[in-house]
Amino acid sequence: MLRCLHFLTVALIASVPTLAVASNSLIFEISFPKELSPNQVDGHILLILSRDDKQEPRFGVAEGIESQQVFGVDVEAWQPDAVIRVDASTLGYPIETVSDLPPGDYFVQAVLNLYETFHLGNGRVVKLPPDKGEGQHWQTKPGNFLTKVQKLHLDPKVSGIVRITFDHKVPPLEQELADVESLLDWRPITQPDNAEDNKWVKHIRVQSDLLSKFWGRPTEISAVVLVPDGWEEHPDARYPVIIDEDHYHRHFFPSFRTTPPDARLKDDPEKALQQSGWKLFQDWTSGRLPRVLIVMPQHANPYFDDSYAVNSANLGPYGDAIMRELLPAAEKKFRGIGQGWARAVFGGSTGGWEALGQQVFYPDDINGAWVGCPDPIDFRAYSTVNVYEDKNAFFREGPFLKVPLPEKRKTNGILDSTMEQENRYELVLGTHSRSGEQWDIWQAVFGPMGEDGYPQPIWDKRTGQIDKSVADYWREHSDLSYIMKRDWATLGPKLAGKLHFAVGDMDTWYLNNAVHLTESVLTDPKLSPPANATFDYGPLQPHCYMGVRLDAPRIERLNALAVLLWKMTKHIEETAPAGADVKSWKY
Repeated sequence: MLRCLHFLTVALIASVPTLAVASNSLIFEISFPKELSPNQVDGHILLILSRDDKQEPRFGVAEGIESQQVFGVDVEAWQPDAVIRVDASTLGYPIETVSDLPPGDYFVQAVLNLYETFHLGNGRVVKLPPDKGEGQHWQTKPGNFLTKVQKLHLDPKVSGIVRITFDHKVPPLEQELADVESLLDWRPITQPDNAEDNKWVKHIRVQSDLLSKFWGRPTEISAVVLVPDGWEEHPDARYPVIIDEDHYHRHFFPSFRTTPPDARLKDDPEKALQQSGWKLFQDWTSGRLPRVLIVMPQHANPYFDDSYAVNSANLGPYGDAIMRELLPAAEKKFRGIGQGWARAVFGGSTGGWEALGQQVFYPDDINGAWVGCPDPIDFRAYSTVNVYEDKNAFFREGPFLKVPLPEKRKTNGILDSTMEQENRYELVLGTHSRSGEQWDIWQAVFGPMGEDGYPQPIWDKRTGQIDKSVADYWREHSDLSYIMKRDWATLGPKLAGKLHFAVGDMDTWYLNNAVHLTESVLTDPKLSPPANATFDYGPLQPHCYMGVRLDAPRIERLNALAVLLWKMTKHIEETAPAGADVKSWKY
């Protein structure tokens, strides 16, 4: 699910009809000069009010109780020097309205997340934030408008009009991340040492004809490829492929470091991360791990940093683009065997859903899926919502009592946020599923396209009322558990023995519930052939459990990756067809 250990989290806003406000009430008037842009612009303004003096306000917006305050509004054809207002009618998060803002001192900053116009292949026209290499983070998207941080004393009853003017843009990515580095007391978040081609880390980028047709503009898709030791010295070797599904990583391979940990780090958690990456490098390059190709597809798009690796109505044919265009090109360039029996896939969270989705939708092209802490794979447990039976996604309602549905929890059961809060957070981040966040990308991947060209909502983000017609579409097109059960007569012979699940039984976002439901489907004694799937539930483990406790030392977690690689490779060898190449890559 959500961007596990991901660099930046976000929050935007939605516009509502203007209401009358008192003359001395707090109102922000926002504009940009023609020097910043002589042309009109489209996008989404985020006005952030922060109590944190350790970082820019734009980096303090996140889901949950630690978030700073954000308001925002859509802008379309916004002209230079024209004024946009943020007032008591503007939706906010965590506080809903400026009127309820506690008086006090705030660090104030605004961001304009710029949209571009997409003329889709089906004739619809939409305005979306294109990814510019930053992985759909409005805070660091090059070209977005910014204001300098101001410290202001604000009181919603007496402050009156506060004027804010955009005065600069987010710089090119490398400069921006270098600047952020200095603000965060040094963290190696700029290009890691494997971001460029070296002996082991390679890159491939292809222009996708399938995606270009869908988006109505040239669209590329890429991958980071880890090649084994001896790859250059053994040109006749052909290798199995392990598909590593994960979020967008700016063209580097996470947890793989070709140089020792930085000496400037002492007991910092980043040091442990670098040490584990260095250990993986040493194991990978010494022959202690199976000699395979690890291919990590990179498919950021206008809705998210990841497409979920399947075909969908709103993102286009990313599944076919990966399996029919990118993967064959990578196998040809880096000498993969290039046949379904010689491929396996693994991933966690978003990558876990993708691992199962690719195995289910491309059963002949992949030979085994290791599915870790997957995003909802059974929509009877879409986090805490049953989209088929529940009427409302935000509350359980009795004759007199209405109880908020939880969305995020700690492993001791303490609640971090509710469904209503999280959906308002995303609505404040962007209307029409343009928040770049979790519930919106699921809506874009799982659901139909609306008549306006944007994803058709599964529920009303202000009331939580569920649209059952959309839920029916979800079931037939994206509910992986239901699809396996529905189509087992044809899928069963191709999936039996290939499915392996792991999830924490106190998953942060309740994702274990969907895995349990899937287990009940795949262990049904009437299922023929038997699925022979495996299930591993980590007691009291949160999100991102993939078979080893998250509180275990990082080296143990790294060793778990090594074990997983050996398991996948062994399965590939044991199920290889007669006469298949199971030797050229063993040297």
